[in-house]
Amino acid sequence: MKARKFQLYKDEVTASMMKEFGYSNIMEVPKLEKIIINTCMSEAIQNVKLLHAAAKEITLISGQKTVITKARKSVSNFKLREGMPLGAKVTLRRDKMWEFFDRLTSVAIPRIRDFRGINPKGFDGRGNYSMGILEQLIFPELKFDDIKKVNGMNITFVTSAKTDAEGRALLKHLGMPFKESK
Repeated sequence: MKARKFQLYKDEVTASMMKEFGYSNIMEVPKLEKIIINTCMSEAIQNVKLLHAAAKEITLISGQKTVITKARKSVSNFKLREGMPLGAKVTLRRDKMWEFFDRLTSVAIPRIRDFRGINPKGFDGRGNYSMGILEQLIFPELKFDDIKKVNGMNITFVTSAKTDAEGRALLKHLGMPFKESK
């Protein structure tokens, strides 16, 4: 069975986007290509166990094994050497991407304290959107007692849209709660 958001995309979003932007072919409609979840911890320089715990948490959130990222350059002021583990990331595609997007928009984002909407200024000019989350505790997969350190993460939504307006419309139709501009 396909994810709910994928069914929503196929059934309703493609038709409304074709009407809104005047596409002549269904293949012109932008689609969500991948979601990248990334975290970086400066504390990992002293304590690598914190990084492995954060990687395990992202694995639980995404349902896919994370990759430990390493430093590209040495920076002596930060006591950082080339090749030291520094962060963790995962790239989600297809079914896992749609499942994660559904859980993010319907369960996790409503659990953010004092939530007034997501900042619509995170677009890059090509229809891709990046957002930051301050704490991973908004995801119900994680138990509060198992968290060693509260840390945030960056989530990037890569779309096939050519402009920011098309990308924003796609994510808005899929249920992303953007903050209304005044």
